[in-house]
Amino acid sequence: MIAEFLNKYQLNQVQRIGVAVSGGADSLALVLMMQEELAPLGKKIIALTVDHKLRPESKDEALYVGRIMKAYKIEHHILTWDGTKPKNGIEEAAREARYNLLADWCKNNDVQVLAVAHQALDQAETFFMRLQRGSGLDGLCGMRPLTSRQGLTIIRPLLSIMPEDLKKYLYNHKIEWVEDPSNQCDDFLRVRVRKFMPQMQENLGISVQRMVETMATLQTTLDYLQNRVGQFIKNHVRVWDNAGYSFSVKNLAFMHEELLFRVLSSLIWNMGKANYKPESSEIKRLMWRLSEDDFKSCTLGGCEIIKQYEQIWIVPELKLKKLPSKQDWDKFTEMHPKYKKLKIPHKLRLSLQKLVPIYR
Repeated sequence: MIAEFLNKYQLNQVQRIGVAVSGGADSLALVLMMQEELAPLGKKIIALTVDHKLRPESKDEALYVGRIMKAYKIEHHILTWDGTKPKNGIEEAAREARYNLLADWCKNNDVQVLAVAHQALDQAETFFMRLQRGSGLDGLCGMRPLTSRQGLTIIRPLLSIMPEDLKKYLYNHKIEWVEDPSNQCDDFLRVRVRKFMPQMQENLGISVQRMVETMATLQTTLDYLQNRVGQFIKNHVRVWDNAGYSFSVKNLAFMHEELLFRVLSSLIWNMGKANYKPESSEIKRLMWRLSEDDFKSCTLGGCEIIKQYEQIWIVPELKLKKLPSKQDWDKFTEMHPKYKKLKIPHKLRLSLQKLVPIYR
C-alpha cells in the first residue's frame, strides 16, 4: 500500500523518509507498516517523536516509542519543544511548533519526505470543523495526500484507512499504543466533532467513508481549478526573476471572479512566502479595491500590490534600512540591461536590487 502511494505521487526514488510518531495507534501503525513494506526495498525509515512538554508523562511516552523503534530496528529521534508555552491557542501553537521541529530536523539531516498518520476519521472531522468555520472549496476538500511545507514534502498515506484497521494491525503485532488524554477533552472542537460523528451515522446514514469519498470528489474539482490557475499564470503573468509578478489590468474585465480570487491568492502566497494563504475575506476585499479607478496600492500577505502602468504588480513588502539611490539603479541596469528602459514601479526596482544579484 505505501509503495503504491509513493509510486502514484512519483516519490518511489526517495531513499530516506521521516515518519512523525507520537505513540498513538495511528502513527505507530504507520511507521511499522512503512518499515515492513519499504525497508526490504532499501529505503531508510526514520521515526521522529516530538515531546511538546505539555504533560508530565510526555517524556516517558517518547521513550516508550523509542523502545518499540529499537525492537524493530528503526532509527528514532526525540525532538523537544522547549520554552514558554502560550496560555491561549495552545492546540494551534503546538501544531506549529511540531511541524517546525520536524521540518528543521529533516532539513538538517537530508530528509525530503515526512509521513504523517492522518486517517479517514481525521479527514471527516476536518470536513466538519472547516464547515463550522465557513470554509470554501479548498477547506472542505480536507487534508491533501501530498503537501509541501518549508521545502519539505509531507505525505499522508492513510487518509482512506479507518482507525479501527490500524488498531487491528497493532493488535496483531502485539503492540500497545498511547492514548492522549486530550482526545477526550471537550475544550477542543475536534473532540466534540468526533463524539458527534456516530450520530451522523446512526440518524442520517452518513458514514465516515462516505464523507471521505465526497471530499475526494471535491478534490477533483479543486484540481481542475488549480490547473486553470496554473494556465493563467503561465500565459498571462510575467515573473520578474524572483522579485515580483505582474499582469495586465485588462484581464480583470474578463476573468471569472473565482479565477481572479485564486490567481491573486496564489501569487501573494508565493511571493510573500507565508505559511498560509491570506484569508479569503482579505482577497475578496482586494479584488473589490482593484476594480476602483483610484486604487494605487495596498499590502497583504507580506506583499505590496500596486496598480500602475495598466498593470497589477505584486512585490515583496520590503523593509529597507536605506533606499537604493539612482546611482545604485544605474549600476544594476548596467549589469541587467533588460530592465533599463522598462516602465516599472519604484517598489519593483527596490525588490530587484535587493533580490537579484548584480553579478551572476
